[in-house]
Amino acid sequence: MYRRFGKRIFDIGVSLLLFICLIPILLVVWVVIRSALGSPVLFRQVRPGKDSRMFSLCKFRTMSDERDAAGQVLSDEMRLGRVGKFLRSTSIDELPELWNVLCGHMSLVGPRPLLPQYLDRYTPHQARRMDSKPGITGWAQVNGRNAIDWESRFEMDVWYVDHVSLLLDLKILILTLVCVLRREGIAAEGCVTMEEFRGSKPDAIDPRREN
Repeated sequence: MYRRFGKRIFDIGVSLLLFICLIPILLVVWVVIRSALGSPVLFRQVRPGKDSRMFSLCKFRTMSDERDAAGQVLSDEMRLGRVGKFLRSTSIDELPELWNVLCGHMSLVGPRPLLPQYLDRYTPHQARRMDSKPGITGWAQVNGRNAIDWESRFEMDVWYVDHVSLLLDLKILILTLVCVLRREGIAAEGCVTMEEFRGSKPDAIDPRREN
């Protein structure tokens, strides 16, 4: 019952309440980003949602458009200034995704929406993460976030899809608040966030999952 009806009602109620309460913070962040990084303030990117249906993910912009002498865009590390680092470390850059939740593209809790090019790189087992709406936070995010390897992350995503419940969602939201306050798992070692997923290593794939 919760999976089919309750989760959507829960998403709308909580995200609408949060959106209204956070309006002052959203306005302040908007002004800061506009002053520090210019326009646009919001970063939009197409991501796959439930059943691989594409939608436009909305986040606060965290990187500048700086280029080198040859006109090439600088690396993420060089374009992520103090403002961007603060927004990411506090997860404030994720707040506009509440709009995606209200629109029905996302859920408060679920597997994080990743890049479209990853779709063809999932094993059949990993692809089951697409059976659920993507979330602002998820089971993998409160168990290591970007500091864990891809295989572990996908395993947690699939586990969540199989165990969705109101109590689990409440637990994940509470743990998310703890992780944000502690600023844990923001980036993988040597990366601004997470290295690119290029497909699972053969020894990381359980052959039974391919049947």
